[in-house]
Amino acid sequence: MWRGRSLISCCTLIAALGCLVLPDLALAQAASPFLTGATALQSNILAWLTPVAIILVMVLGAMAMANRISWGWCIAAILGIAISFGSTQIVTWVRGMFGV
Repeated sequence: MWRGRSLISCCTLIAALGCLVLPDLALAQAASPFLTGATALQSNILAWLTPVAIILVMVLGAMAMANRISWGWCIAAILGIAISFGSTQIVTWVRGMFGV
């Protein structure tokens, strides 16, 4: 009789501990709606920007071969592409500088 009760109380204790741990797992996945939307927007912009940047580099190369473009435009386009694709790292770097 005592053996059955100790088994039941042991199972009850394990179930109670399991219920106490589960909310922590659920809270670990909770993110703010703003962060979720901003991440989705960033992914969409980068998905659209990738083929545009490839076409831009091809057009710049063709115009440079035909000697129809100023090198200032090429440098500006390359800097724009670098800033666009490196924006996450740039923001992290600036936030680290100011301790935010």
